[in-house]
Amino acid sequence: MPLFLLVIFGTYSAVHVYAFLKMRSAFAFGAVPGVFLGLFMALMVCSPIVVRLLERQGIDLPARILSYIGYGWMGVLFLFFSLSILTDLLRAVVYGASLLFHRDPALFMPGARTAFLAPLILALGFSLAGFFSALDIRPEKVVLRSPGISEETGRLRVVQISDVHVGLTVRSDRLRKIAEVIREAEPDLIVSTGDLVDGQMDSIAGLAEILHGLQPRYGKYAVTGNHEFYAGLSHALDFTSRAGFTVLRGESVNIPGVISIAGVDDPTGRRMGAHGGKTETELLSGLPRDTFVLLLKHQPTLEDSSTGLFDLQLSGHTHGGQIFPFGLLVKIFFPRTAGLYTLADGSSLYVSRGTGTWGPPVRVLSPPEVTVIDLVP
Repeated sequence: MPLFLLVIFGTYSAVHVYAFLKMRSAFAFGAVPGVFLGLFMALMVCSPIVVRLLERQGIDLPARILSYIGYGWMGVLFLFFSLSILTDLLRAVVYGASLLFHRDPALFMPGARTAFLAPLILALGFSLAGFFSALDIRPEKVVLRSPGISEETGRLRVVQISDVHVGLTVRSDRLRKIAEVIREAEPDLIVSTGDLVDGQMDSIAGLAEILHGLQPRYGKYAVTGNHEFYAGLSHALDFTSRAGFTVLRGESVNIPGVISIAGVDDPTGRRMGAHGGKTETELLSGLPRDTFVLLLKHQPTLEDSSTGLFDLQLSGHTHGGQIFPFGLLVKIFFPRTAGLYTLADGSSLYVSRGTGTWGPPVRVLSPPEVTVIDLVP
């Protein structure tokens, strides 16, 4: 974990240095503005750490304000960096073409100020649109036909939420909207595939009750994500339980003649020495095969030994990239980033784009979703 954090903050710092140099090239400011800009950027680099420290001390309001500023800045900076790199590549191509055709590069290339302002304005526009996109929570409807669903059961409606990240930025208004979308779907079963909470528990007191009022006929089940362990497992499990979910940690539940539900801990738990229950293959091998088997697993990874032992795996974690083009990087680690995938031996995988946000409270070309899955005979 320390090495991972070092890489993350090192990369984030390098992006700030790049933006600083681009701004200085565009405006040629002196030492005093440069010092103030450098101090602001240093604060932004450290803002995630400062937010966590304030949160842990129960200093909620300053933590929330800084989280919106720091994470909002993070989103704008990432978009600016992506667009600016694209601009730099375009300028390099134009420069090379002008040399090839013996033309003056200055005639075709934008100046340093234009090359800075154009990506910045676009980044601000995309961030503003992405902020409202993150608030526009809508149902994503999926139909899956399976012989595991009997004619007697008929249509079985499963509603999935994932990566809600209840915390400093995802608050009661967002949770009420999520609950409203779920209620309108009239589910038979509700599942949460991890990262229901984010950060310290003190800042989200009273929010679990918003989800507690949802009572489908076959119950509510959840699994841990990586952030449950980051937030403090006992507190996260308590919040999830108060929200009305039964947490499956290497455990399963059988609803006779209807469905079997299995859930496994996120691998983060194993690394932190807090992994619970049976392994995935052990768990699935012991389930009856005469009903539909639903596997809840936070990360969209597959184990060869268990494929074919479940009918549908529901996962999240990727956020669908959350901010384009970050999804292109996510695909390197999780090729199945979002949507429904057909696997071998009759199994399927659905990966949610996520219901909330992590970090920047924006979504660009990856809208949030409450997944409404109809399992039909």
